Amino acid sequence: MQIGIVGLPNVGKSTLFKALTNKQVDIQNYPFTTIDPNVGVVEVPDERVDILALLSNSKKKIYATVEFTDIAGLVKGAAQGEGLGNKFLANIREVDAITQVVRAFENPDITHIHNRIDPAEDIEIINTELIMADLETVNNRLDKTLKDSRSGLKKVVTNLKILEKFKRDLESGVMIHHNTIATDETELAKELNLLTAKKFIYAINVSEEQLANRWTPDEKLKKVMGDSPHIVINNKLELTLSDTSTVEKEEYLKEFGLAESGLDTLIKTGYKTLDLLTFLTTGEDETRAWTAHIGDPIPKAARAIHTDFEKLFIRAEVVNWKTLIESDDWVSAKSKGLVKIVGRDYIIQEGDVAEIKI
Repeated sequence: MQIGIVGLPNVGKSTLFKALTNKQVDIQNYPFTTIDPNVGVVEVPDERVDILALLSNSKKKIYATVEFTDIAGLVKGAAQGEGLGNKFLANIREVDAITQVVRAFENPDITHIHNRIDPAEDIEIINTELIMADLETVNNRLDKTLKDSRSGLKKVVTNLKILEKFKRDLESGVMIHHNTIATDETELAKELNLLTAKKFIYAINVSEEQLANRWTPDEKLKKVMGDSPHIVINNKLELTLSDTSTVEKEEYLKEFGLAESGLDTLIKTGYKTLDLLTFLTTGEDETRAWTAHIGDPIPKAARAIHTDFEKLFIRAEVVNWKTLIESDDWVSAKSKGLVKIVGRDYIIQEGDVAEIKI
C-alpha cells in the first residue's frame, strides 16, 4: 500500500520524507518489489512481533510495511499544469492515500510561498487543485456516458446519476471523500482514479515550542480537515529521532512528553486509514506480520503469505496473539481448546495468529 506525501513548497515535506527514508527497511526481505528513489518502505511498529518472536525463539522478525512516496511539490494552478502540476497529478493518482504536510510553524528564515502562515488556507489551495483535476476527469466521462445512456442499459444510467452527483459536489467545492458514498459510487470513483476520493491524513508541522506546548488546530483548520485524521509533528525533530540510538530517542520523547515519535504515529495512522489489519505467523524460522483488509475471509488474507493459498486453502488454526502469549506456547493453547479450527468463511481478525493448512 502506498501513501503519497504532498504539500506546498517550504512546509517540511522533504524533511519528513528524509526522516521516513532513514527508517527504510531492507527490501531484500520483500522479494519482487522494485523501489524507486522517491519511495521509502517503512515498517509498521508492532510490539506483538517482538513478543511472539521471543515466545517462538524465532531466527527472524519481519514487520508489516507501508510505502511512502515523495510527490513533486504543488503550487497554485497545478491543475492547469503550473509548476510541476502534471507530474504531481500523475504521481498522486498512483497512491492509495494522501498525507498532506501543512505548515503551522513561524520561521522568518524559511519563506512561505504565500508570505503568511495559515494551515487552513494551505489545505484549501491543494484541495482546490485536486477538485479541479477531478472535475475535468468527471466532465470527460460524463460527456461519453451521456452519449452511451441512449442505450438504456441499467449500468450506464446508474453511472450517469453518480457522475452528475460527483459533478455537483466538486463544483460546490466538496471533496468526494468528505461524503458518505455508496458501493457503486466508490467503484466508479476508483475506476476514474479520482484524487478527492482518496483517504487523507494531515501532518501538521509545528515548531518544537508549539509541540512542547501541546499545539492543537483551531476551529477553522478542523473544519477544512473534516473527518480525516491528523497528527501534530515537528519534522526536524523527527529527522533527528530517525538517526539516533534507542536510548537517545527515548530521552528526546520524554523531554517533549511524547509516548512515541510522530513518524510512528503517522505510520500507524496510515495503516488504519487504509482499512488494513495485521495477522501474524510465528515459528522458529520467523515471526512475521502480514497485511489484510478489514473484512477479508481468511483464504483471501492468506494470499499475502502465498498466492496459491487462497485457491488451495482447506482450513486454518487461529488464536488471538494475547491468548497465545498467556498460554506460553501453541501446544498449550491447543490443549486448552483455545485454538480455533476455521474454514473458508472465517473473517480474519486483527491480531490473529494463524497456521494455514492446504
